Amino acid sequence: MPSILIVDDDAPVRRTLEKMLESAGFETVSAADGSEGLELFRRRRPDLVVTDIIMPNEEGLGLIRDLRSEDPGVRILAISGGSRLGTLDFLRMARSLGAADTLAKPFEKEEFLTHVRRCLEMPAG
Repeated sequence: MPSILIVDDDAPVRRTLEKMLESAGFETVSAADGSEGLELFRRRRPDLVVTDIIMPNEEGLGLIRDLRSEDPGVRILAISGGSRLGTLDFLRMARSLGAADTLAKPFEKEEFLTHVRRCLEMPAG
């Protein structure tokens, strides 16, 4: 069973993503920010990291950069509801830093699971 690390500062969003993934047969672990996410990644080495972009402490773009330097083969799905700068700009930056795929919030369960499965099928690195 593939394991997925969810990194999102919004607790209800984290719980919703956990439920979506677990109901589809994935094992999950979650973190509230990029710093906690990086520590969990180091301990658990999940098959995929799903990270929000806008978060306190260490935001998602910094986490993507840190994950890539730690493990160039890590698979990352970046998600974002955006801000005043615009969702697409953040998601474009996430891709340029090494996210395998991106998805704008809000999204439907099946759309999210399709992106997750696509990321897991990609070769590492």
